[in-house]
Amino acid sequence: MIDNTDQKILAVIQRNASLPLSEISKRVGVSPTPCWNRIKKMEEMGVISARTIVLNRKAINLSIVVFLSIRVSHHSKDWISDFQNIIEKHEEIIETHRLTGSDSDYLLKIVAPSIEEYDNFQQKLIGELEFTKMSSSISLQEMKNSHILPLKQCVST
Repeated sequence: MIDNTDQKILAVIQRNASLPLSEISKRVGVSPTPCWNRIKKMEEMGVISARTIVLNRKAINLSIVVFLSIRVSHHSKDWISDFQNIIEKHEEIIETHRLTGSDSDYLLKIVAPSIEEYDNFQQKLIGELEFTKMSSSISLQEMKNSHILPLKQCVST
């Protein structure tokens, strides 16, 4: 599926997707056309799902990060569908995870410009969601935030 050359390409572009093809191919050690073909193939295979930029959330006035834990009493298909629609419509929710081995069923990562704005947002969610318990944890310091995935396990032998 993924060979060493693909792995090198992924390592380069996940750090900086805006590099020109000539620079990517130079760093990887292949000519531009085969490099481009490999990138396109990995996009078609779903290995590369998007090329994007990462914003500094503090620079755009989103200094508050809150992890909202939610417990629900039932997980019907209708509830899950409604929940999916709710989390998709709110751009403040930047990640959502369904959990196991925890006191919570779902964990939402939410960004806000202030505690007051977060509180307003949470009150809105309370009116939209059916849940049994909700608990907020406010991040005091972000110690690591990486979008760089480890690649050593993806090379086929």
